Amino acid sequence: MTKDLTQGNLIKNIITFSLPFLLSYFLQTLYGMADLFIVGQYNGASSISGVSIGSQFMHMVTVMLVSLSLGSVVMIGRYVGSHNEKQVNTVIGNSITLFSFLSLILLIALLCCRTMITTIMNTPIEAIQETKNYLTICFLGIPFIIAYNVVSSIFRGLGDSKTPMYFIFIACLSNIVLDYVFVGFFHMHATGAALATIIAQAVSVVISLLAIKSKKLIHIHKTDLKIQQETLQNILKIGVPVSLQDGFIQVSFLIITIIANSRGVEVSAAVGIVEKIISFLFLVPSAMMSTVSTIVSQAIGANNKPLARKTLSICSSIAFTFGIVIAICFQFISQNVLSLFTNDATVISLGTSYMHSYVFDCAIAGIHFCLSGFFVASGYPFISFLNNVISIIICRVPGAYLASIYYPDTLFPMGLAAPIGGIIQILIEISPVLRNLITVIFYY
Repeated sequence: MTKDLTQGNLIKNIITFSLPFLLSYFLQTLYGMADLFIVGQYNGASSISGVSIGSQFMHMVTVMLVSLSLGSVVMIGRYVGSHNEKQVNTVIGNSITLFSFLSLILLIALLCCRTMITTIMNTPIEAIQETKNYLTICFLGIPFIIAYNVVSSIFRGLGDSKTPMYFIFIACLSNIVLDYVFVGFFHMHATGAALATIIAQAVSVVISLLAIKSKKLIHIHKTDLKIQQETLQNILKIGVPVSLQDGFIQVSFLIITIIANSRGVEVSAAVGIVEKIISFLFLVPSAMMSTVSTIVSQAIGANNKPLARKTLSICSSIAFTFGIVIAICFQFISQNVLSLFTNDATVISLGTSYMHSYVFDCAIAGIHFCLSGFFVASGYPFISFLNNVISIIICRVPGAYLASIYYPDTLFPMGLAAPIGGIIQILIEISPVLRNLITVIFYY
């Protein structure tokens, strides 16, 4: 079940691919926010902090896995563009084998390290047990998390963003219902939130596999599951740099969380809630980045580089415009939005000041996210990796740390570190060296 996105009207293809992808991201973020929202309605700051810290670490793990699977998305997209069905099936089969092996390694490694992770995160004393409980349950569910994301990545590489949307809708609905059962009815605190998330993922995976088998959505054979060295190298050549890049970004977020945690449970809770909201607002830039990577991959496979250039231009414009509008709106509605997650006046006040500055990163990310998707699809993931590393080292982490020292009474300066870091990335991306490289990729 493939869709050639190099044919037909480009804007229509962007919309028809990105909207289901955006809705999928929305639903996935919604059930992540549901944990925090429902826990906040029934529990205090320690449970909120436990869920926010634990979910942020799990988000880092998930992001790195999804980024690694981007190698599969790009290679599938290229073979779809060149109409090479045999190689499409080989990439899918090798991806299944690779990530099945990886899930077992991560399951064992993370369970052994959960106490150390809680300590490294500088978790407030009041939230240590809640965080550890949350992480333990989530680590046990790693195979389901990986399975869902790999299945979704395969479909998106094939140009199908609708099917994963149905799977995530099932997971979202299941998670919200189970959150109220475990957290609201049984009062299981952070443990209940984690159980709801993992069971929902498992339900989604089982249904997706049944759908694939009954409707024969993907056609692979046992021989496709056998690792082919060249295929595996191509997947990892693209996926590993992107995974390292996003892992580094997530580590920087964790460092900022550690900085926040050291300032007390109220600041920890405020930063955790804002990070959840920001992840929701980043859905459009993320959807545009994935749209760019998928369409550009197929365009390169079809040897249609002008299409790649036009895709980057349109998607960047959409993401940037959305970010500007959202940043302006949140200067007026931040307090009301935060009050949905907690009744603690101190947490709301701190979170509002953090949001007012941090939210501008949504507009800036709209540009460099799309550029990142383009470089990855073009086979140059190291450019995006180096760009992000420089931004993190120069500004994002040092800026957050210095702001916490010199401005202890507000989170507004700390929130500025992200958009300033994003501006640095854009300045690097429009430098003469990278501009010339983009010209070469576009035109030759």
